[in-house]
Amino acid sequence: MSARTAGAGEEFVLLAIPDMNGSMRGKALRPDAFESALEHGTVMTDLIIGLDPVDAPIADYERFGIRVGAPDLIVRPDPDTLHDLRWRPGWRVCLATPSWPDGSPAFASREVLRRVLDDVDGLGFEVMAAIEYEIRIWDEDGAPASSGISYSLNEIGRYARLLDELVPALEGLGIELSAVHTEAGPGLLELNVEARRGLAAADDAALLRFGVKQVAASMGLRASFLAKTNPGEEGSSGHVHLSLWRGGTNAFAGEEASASLKPPFSSAVAGVIEHLPAASLLLNPTINSYKRLVPGWFAPINATWGYENRSCAVRAIRSARPELWRFECRRPGADANPYLVLAAIGASVADGIRREATPPDPIEGDAYALDQQQLPGSLDAALRAFEDDAALREALGKDFSDYYATSRAWELKAWRETVTEWERERYDRGV
Repeated sequence: MSARTAGAGEEFVLLAIPDMNGSMRGKALRPDAFESALEHGTVMTDLIIGLDPVDAPIADYERFGIRVGAPDLIVRPDPDTLHDLRWRPGWRVCLATPSWPDGSPAFASREVLRRVLDDVDGLGFEVMAAIEYEIRIWDEDGAPASSGISYSLNEIGRYARLLDELVPALEGLGIELSAVHTEAGPGLLELNVEARRGLAAADDAALLRFGVKQVAASMGLRASFLAKTNPGEEGSSGHVHLSLWRGGTNAFAGEEASASLKPPFSSAVAGVIEHLPAASLLLNPTINSYKRLVPGWFAPINATWGYENRSCAVRAIRSARPELWRFECRRPGADANPYLVLAAIGASVADGIRREATPPDPIEGDAYALDQQQLPGSLDAALRAFEDDAALREALGKDFSDYYATSRAWELKAWRETVTEWERERYDRGV
């Protein structure tokens, strides 16, 4: 496969590895170097799987990274993910997978999801999913791009210039944008994409995050996927819509639009509800994530589900059209790594189906007002729940789970060593 493209300017291929924090890391390769990487692989330091969000080496890893001199990983491109960067003529991007020098898989989030998808496939199903993102956009002067009125047809026009550039950019990345609308927060815009099967759903999400930030920056705008930007405002979610398919048939579909859930749909929901406390470590991976998860802001705080109930963690969606039966997991934030989000939810679904689990009764009314099982309200609590959930850790891979838990403990340590301006203003009173 040739990496050469038509267009002005020099040609490069961005060889991209999604790291644990959902950021893209890698190299810009000239066409000949990319062709060589396709045939032989290339090398990158193993620090790319051992850095925190501000690029500090995580010193708690003992078998790789800074503690052992940051040796090379072998990195191999996935040519099926080679796409044009429409906003940068002559440049392309290609996702890649790192491995240890002996050929065994390294800690790559894309491979964690592949493991889970293989498990679901062993049950006779294929995952169909889409992640809908709420993102914040600021203009050239640092002001929110909209006032914060949800579903406003007057306000959506304020994003016209961005969308004129973003739609073809996403098409170049193989992503079909189906709808956009304003949300109830200043500068908050929701992007809906078409559902895809298997690994492609997470690839779309990862490339969308990359493309949105790149296109916005090229226009002098700023885009953010931070879960909670300002107090007193709605946060940014990354809701997951998921169904299971057997060939061309949706295995979740009922006989009529008002039918109650039956297996495997009911068992899938039961699995997600049961593992949601532990899965929160992957769905809500930062200190900031939990500032979104408060009552009254359409972000779930307890392990509940209901039919078309947006106050619940899981919303079961039925339809007269069989292909539209699915659930929406509303717990993830926009800040989460999409591969790990889908891996955690997919592993929970598979466990529920395998055990033929039965979900609790669906919730009617305001789930926030109920005394149901509370989900973790902090990164510390989520880490404890993850460490206690042996089934989820096993499904994700024991070595990966240990690796990921270490990275979250590092975040907690960094937070505990930080003194904020809020603390100084609140407590340094000179008395």
